[in-house]
Amino acid sequence: MKHVVVFTGAGISAESGIRTFRDSNGLWEEYRIEDVATPEAWQKNPVLVTNFYNERRKQVMLANPNDAHKALSELEKHFRVTVITQNVDDLHERGGSTEVIHLHGEIMKLRSVQDPSLIYSLSDWEVAADALNESGHNLRPHIVWFGEMVPKMDEAVFMTMKADIFIIIGSSLEVYPAAGLVQYAPEQSEKYLIDPHAKEIKGVENLTIIKKTAVHAVPELVKKLIESHV
Repeated sequence: MKHVVVFTGAGISAESGIRTFRDSNGLWEEYRIEDVATPEAWQKNPVLVTNFYNERRKQVMLANPNDAHKALSELEKHFRVTVITQNVDDLHERGGSTEVIHLHGEIMKLRSVQDPSLIYSLSDWEVAADALNESGHNLRPHIVWFGEMVPKMDEAVFMTMKADIFIIIGSSLEVYPAAGLVQYAPEQSEKYLIDPHAKEIKGVENLTIIKKTAVHAVPELVKKLIESHV
């Protein structure tokens, strides 16, 4: 069974109505990175950071998986599929994907400040800034903030190196180290880049660029891959 590795960015979630950070009318126009998305921000003003993520969480819960998310789950009927995402929402899981690596964390989870291995799933969007776990330890968003290590990067690189087919969807390829993943895909593997503003990637062989939105291009590509490989 061929292994399809899919790398997704904010573009796929934007089509479900989730605002991105970098586009016009993006979140960074309202908030400074330093104020809401760094460890220093959390230490300085946990109430502001908590409120920011409460609003993002509320937005995620109101959003639904789109046709691109759902199409990727269809691939699992014929291929092994690993989704590696920069997104912190749960739309891939709700869209039916079963093997998802979240590089930048998961917004519907909290983790212990004292013991990062203690992770708690949320069923509601609202969290108190002074939330504690059963041991009385502080809880923070389960998010990889700017300036922090990306703990699942090694796993993502390993999966990418095993890819028979590597697909990039809706990523600006500007946020590192994640943006460099494509360089680890085997030279002989099929590669696809789906984004309306996609550009050639220097040094990447066998790359097909599809300048369409995810909801239009992904179902078409999924159909093509099934017809050509199954």
